Amino acid sequence: PSIRNFFYHFFSHKLGCSISVQKRERENVSGTFRPVLPFVSHNKLTDLQQGSPSLCPSQEPLQDPDSDAYAKFFMSHCCYDAIPTSSKLVIFDTTLQVKKAFFALVANGVRAAPLWDNKLQCFVGMLTITDFINILHRYYRSPMVQIYELEEHKIETWREVYLQYSLNSLISITPDSSLFEAIYSLLKNKIHRLPVIDPESGNVLHILTHKRILKFLHIFVRGSMIPKPRFLQKRIEEVKIGTFKSIATVRETETVYDALSIFVERRVSALPVVNEQGKVVALYSRFDVINLAAQKSYNNLNMTMQEVIQSRWCCIEGVLKCYPHETLETIIDRIAEAEVHRLVLVDTEDVVMGIVSLSDLLQALVLTPAGVEALFS
Repeated sequence: PSIRNFFYHFFSHKLGCSISVQKRERENVSGTFRPVLPFVSHNKLTDLQQGSPSLCPSQEPLQDPDSDAYAKFFMSHCCYDAIPTSSKLVIFDTTLQVKKAFFALVANGVRAAPLWDNKLQCFVGMLTITDFINILHRYYRSPMVQIYELEEHKIETWREVYLQYSLNSLISITPDSSLFEAIYSLLKNKIHRLPVIDPESGNVLHILTHKRILKFLHIFVRGSMIPKPRFLQKRIEEVKIGTFKSIATVRETETVYDALSIFVERRVSALPVVNEQGKVVALYSRFDVINLAAQKSYNNLNMTMQEVIQSRWCCIEGVLKCYPHETLETIIDRIAEAEVHRLVLVDTEDVVMGIVSLSDLLQALVLTPAGVEALFS
């Protein structure tokens, strides 16, 4: 599909732009879609298409005739298929002030925005909440000292600093690439947002996420249009999908800055907040950090997590949990319906036992049956 398949409505404000995108039907689509998968060997792809169970001999729980059903499903659908009928994009010019950019994210209710370089006349990266966290963590001194780098820096200035320590080139995908490739790219690069860019015009059509991909699958599963693998009836304690060792948590008595440090060092997307007994009382995610911008309280990172909870600046009501005895299908349904990135695995006393994330599920349900390892490679 080319950009003519979309209607764009621009609402420009200085150097930022909010775009309403309307999707049209694809044009001139004929034949069977055959994805190009350069990272899956020809033999493995052939075996997978023929339903060979030899692809994952080490994954005993996944060995049933339909274990590769989800892999085949995502290989046969392209990224364009998962783009919603209507959506909104926020795009920033790299000369926009960092502070204004983060305020714009909050105002538009989005978590990331593609970055446009007017000199190069192309998209060069993404501005995400991770950037906000890294700026606060790098430059925060005390409540009495203003964070100059946040108040005055332009996005391009921050990128110059950040790129000294990180390979932050734009990772994207085309509309005709398979969703299997999109999943691989998300997990391999440890990113949560993947821009779908039209190769003809260079325009961003949509930003794919783990949540959007799982929701797309869930629609077909609920409609009984694809078979359910039998291993979905296994308990989470049997299949061991998730993180169960060295779980990143933050104590109630620790500060927001402590939480930011854990985000930066452990590269996790959320932290269970635990009390002295190790029981989960809240969940503090990367997205919650952007509330510091909304509340204009980013100059005081010495607040304890308990104070943050009392201020209702994080997810404190109904922390989404799962239990070892619950089936994989139950857990997938809960994540898809709640549209969250992860569940906290707890025992009967609400003590944290692990984290089951969308990345864990997509690796186990889609890539592993295809003989592809992305999450831990």
